[in-house]
Amino acid sequence: MESIAANLHDNFVNILVADSNTSIREIIRICAREEGWRVDEVSDGIAALKLLRRKSFHLTILEQELPELDGELICSQIRKTSRMPVIFISRNLSEGERLSAFEVGGNDFLLKPFFPRELVARVKSLLFLAGVNAGQERATVTAGRITVDPDLRSVTVDDDEIKLAPREFDLLLFLCQNPSKAFSRAALLDQVWGRQFEGTDRTVDTHVKSLRNKITPCQSYISTVWGIGYKFEA
Repeated sequence: MESIAANLHDNFVNILVADSNTSIREIIRICAREEGWRVDEVSDGIAALKLLRRKSFHLTILEQELPELDGELICSQIRKTSRMPVIFISRNLSEGERLSAFEVGGNDFLLKPFFPRELVARVKSLLFLAGVNAGQERATVTAGRITVDPDLRSVTVDDDEIKLAPREFDLLLFLCQNPSKAFSRAALLDQVWGRQFEGTDRTVDTHVKSLRNKITPCQSYISTVWGIGYKFEA
């Protein structure tokens, strides 16, 4: 599956609801409208995948037993490129089904029938943990022809969406936030991958090369500082 597309640049919370039950979708739609959230609805897994490729969302609510492609498969595809919160909803009471939902990357699990106010509370909690502030302007980072949205984890070059792997996104965001500063490969590993990551200089070089190829025609923004590492200048 291609990376989750990003084409939303307003201040609304955008939620995808994938459930085969019309009544369930209506309940969630009403709750979302009262909170000022935007909702896209689909009734099967194939439609959910198609929409995820076209749009970006802050959170997804997935029926575990979706027709065509089940919710767990959709979640596993999301997790290949995105950390977006995912809430599973299901009529299945078994412990195995719940554990399976978390194993594929789900963040929460709600049993049908659920209390609408509980769903809203869980959504708000996950949005908060994900750093999404509904109704507040997001802090996008613009560097030359590149715009990075940390909340949506989206990148555009000249308003065209660029699909990045999660670590490529983290690297680009860090560089954009620290322009004109030269960083050693060790410093980039520490700042982007974390102190516990046991990577090598080759890890950084590989990601920089891939990132340059994807942000064409802005690949010259990331320059090599011989004997040191890399520097970002738009």
